[in-house]
Amino acid sequence: MIHLIKLCVGIKNVDELIARRKMLAEAGHGRRDGLNVHRTRMTPKRRNELLDGGSLYWVMGGKITARQRIVDLVAATDHEGKSCCDILLDPEIFRTVPRPKRPFQGWRYLRAEDAPKDVTQDDDDALPPELAAELDALGLL
Repeated sequence: MIHLIKLCVGIKNVDELIARRKMLAEAGHGRRDGLNVHRTRMTPKRRNELLDGGSLYWVMGGKITARQRIVDLVAATDHEGKSCCDILLDPEIFRTVPRPKRPFQGWRYLRAEDAPKDVTQDDDDALPPELAAELDALGLL
């Protein structure tokens, strides 16, 4: 299994991403099956590894802060007739332990062992996100 990592351009935080996805769905701009779509110019070559439980990790505000499970990769054509790839995502958004990430263009592969852990909201013993990020950076989480 492998993951993708991508900048979430124009979105400042996880709450804003959730609100944007909800607004698009309510406005009828979503897919009938409820999946979210993220279009990218380049098609990932490691398709089978991504579809074996991979997620798209979102970078917002200079940190990896959320992920969505990748459901499928679909060849598409953009409005200019150029080939592209639609990454189909499960609509559930998981918050992750924040991890700093410098800006980059496009998407990158992210090894499973390098992916930040999910933050569980129901866990009474959960650490505050800032402390969890600090411990994760030190390799203690």
